[in-house]
Amino acid sequence: MKKIAMFVFALCLGMSVFASAGWMTDMDAAMKLSAKTGKPILADFSGSDWCGWCVKLDREVFSKKIFKDFAKDNLILVLLDFPRSKPMSAKLKKQNKALAAKYKIGGYPTVLLLDSKGKVIVKTGYRRGGPQKYIAFLKTKIPTKETKK
Repeated sequence: MKKIAMFVFALCLGMSVFASAGWMTDMDAAMKLSAKTGKPILADFSGSDWCGWCVKLDREVFSKKIFKDFAKDNLILVLLDFPRSKPMSAKLKKQNKALAAKYKIGGYPTVLLLDSKGKVIVKTGYRRGGPQKYIAFLKTKIPTKETKK
């Protein structure tokens, strides 16, 4: 029983840290927030606990302060994860599987920039060059806070 309690505590702690980083997991909620704010959705289809390129993308780009600051002002972040050993609710697995089928995801990581209705603006993945180059690429695809002024 103690092991179960520790597992639940660790899972909740992990989810709260993840949520505090600005990443959502509910696509319907993200689409509503996108419609409300006018920010596009950056959907990261990831195999976070087994995909080397996914880990590399997170470590080199998504976890960096410069990217987090850019995303806070310009994007709605959604993680659509396909882990092999991390626990995940059946509801979340079903949602992620349906979205992978809808967007014909064939490999990981796949990163989609979507409008509030779910239309693909651009499809990409891991890109060399770190957060500055990733941000520069995204800026060519979306109006940012700076360009809206």
